[in-house]
Amino acid sequence: MNQLKSMDPIIAPGANILILGSMPGEQSLKRQQYYGNPRNHFWFILDELFQTDISTRNYDDKRQFLKDKKIALWDVIASCERKGSLDSAIRDEKMNDIRTLLKNYPTIQWVGLNGTKAYDSFRKYSKNHTLPALPFKKLPSSSPVPGRNVKTFNEKVESWRELTNYLSMTGEK
Repeated sequence: MNQLKSMDPIIAPGANILILGSMPGEQSLKRQQYYGNPRNHFWFILDELFQTDISTRNYDDKRQFLKDKKIALWDVIASCERKGSLDSAIRDEKMNDIRTLLKNYPTIQWVGLNGTKAYDSFRKYSKNHTLPALPFKKLPSSSPVPGRNVKTFNEKVESWRELTNYLSMTGEK
């Protein structure tokens, strides 16, 4: 098993939305880029939601795009042991300090959880920590690896549309 450490969050003052993954995959960690596997659907989902071509841009542009859209990215898991990239292989997980992040960025009003492992880990974390009463939503994993709840790309986009619906309500989209 390999000992893995999550990356720093992508966040800027005024962020409204926090998207939490579980733990980046091997390619993402090697590149030090969230959703760095070119097969991952995350950036392609954002292309559809925002009618953009952010998936074709360099990583600095992607980070700036998120900040401009008031979207923050991080992971629920700070460190773990895992062989390969599958969430099902995660062992001995230690959680990131989400409570402090939310305290330091009180403008965050909605939390999206990218996949079942992120959702389950967040629920486990929230049982032991007092968090602000924010809506949080389990989103279908952006991973291209078929899991228990296989969804087509278009089904994923429709589920993730709640993110842009929230931004529209806040006047940020």
